[in-house]
Amino acid sequence: MNIKATRYDLIIVGGGLAGSTLGMVMAERGKSVLIVERERVFKDRIRGEGMCPWGVTEARELGILPLLFQAGAHETRWYYRYFADRLFDQRDLVDTSQHHAGWLNFSHPKMQETLLAAAQSAGAEVRRGVLVTDVTPGLEPGVHLSSGGSSELVKARLVVGADGRSSVTRARAGFEILRDTPELLVAGALFENIPVPEYAVHNVLNPSIGQFNIIFPIGGNRFRCYLIHRLRNESGCMNGEKNLHRYLDACHATGVPLQWYRDARLIGPLGNFEGAFQWAECAYHDGVVLVGDAAGASDPSWGCGLSLTLRDVRVLRDQLKATSDWHAAAETYARQRTGYFDALHRIHDMNRELLTETGAEADARRARAFPKLMEDPSRRPDFIGIGPEAPSDENARRRFFGDD
Repeated sequence: MNIKATRYDLIIVGGGLAGSTLGMVMAERGKSVLIVERERVFKDRIRGEGMCPWGVTEARELGILPLLFQAGAHETRWYYRYFADRLFDQRDLVDTSQHHAGWLNFSHPKMQETLLAAAQSAGAEVRRGVLVTDVTPGLEPGVHLSSGGSSELVKARLVVGADGRSSVTRARAGFEILRDTPELLVAGALFENIPVPEYAVHNVLNPSIGQFNIIFPIGGNRFRCYLIHRLRNESGCMNGEKNLHRYLDACHATGVPLQWYRDARLIGPLGNFEGAFQWAECAYHDGVVLVGDAAGASDPSWGCGLSLTLRDVRVLRDQLKATSDWHAAAETYARQRTGYFDALHRIHDMNRELLTETGAEADARRARAFPKLMEDPSRRPDFIGIGPEAPSDENARRRFFGDD
């Protein structure tokens, strides 16, 4: 077996949104960057395709917004919210969000290909179809790679795990993982020909049964649709086209009009995944730093994962730019990451409790809160428009639940 060692400034494991963007911005600064991506071709895996307005601002700060539009990004200025089958709120995101941006939707595989190509054009070395077999933390951390029957040890000033929710980097480097007990299940599918405006995200809520739907137009009469429901309800898991009728029945039970799916056609996989937070206790350890879902995944039910990923990349980039001591830079990033991740965690837990819990106590809670929220929308922490900076302390919680 042929083993050799090579050294870089930065080794990034994972060539998705986080890895490609960080690799691009650091290569543009003249750093030697290796991006390792296990997939030779990116496939549709029902991953996030909606970016909140606060995430669009992060994309702009990182210089990738034009690349996202190049990849076919579709901006939706409006956010429509329905209770069961009744439209009750039409929000102009550009006018009402702190960042004056709409919701950005795109094909995840196209986005990945575009950004990885941009990182390579910026000077990053990209290797695809390569597996990470081990990660060695330390003053000069290393990554063991395997491809085509040969192995290689590559070393760097800093190793970055950007390889998603099931991060190999995180596991091999010995990070401690914390997880919430899953309470929600997310079923996702890609459709075409749904007769709803493509300039709006559509959110259909039915708290009395603990379910809601989100429909993201991604352009070209295509829509990424999600059903979020209680993990223990009768809808159960929905994997594969054979369960399409169960998915549609559950959507209609939520309040989605029958005509929305009457002529719709499924053009991608139907699958589901648990809606829960999981995170590393600290996003930096001994020469290895985690970003995006590898560092900590938010509950995908609320659509903040892509925005959170770009926040991580921007904060880490800024810290690496500020000092030559990358150990100190990564530690500062990790502390900041804990702060905004915890804030988002609190906000999402409040929304889950108010909007998806069922039973008499939950109904009474909504009876107190909803009239006050309708009268004063500022009572709701605006994680769509503001993100983690939305109020999330005990006073904010009391206002949200109408207990003030």
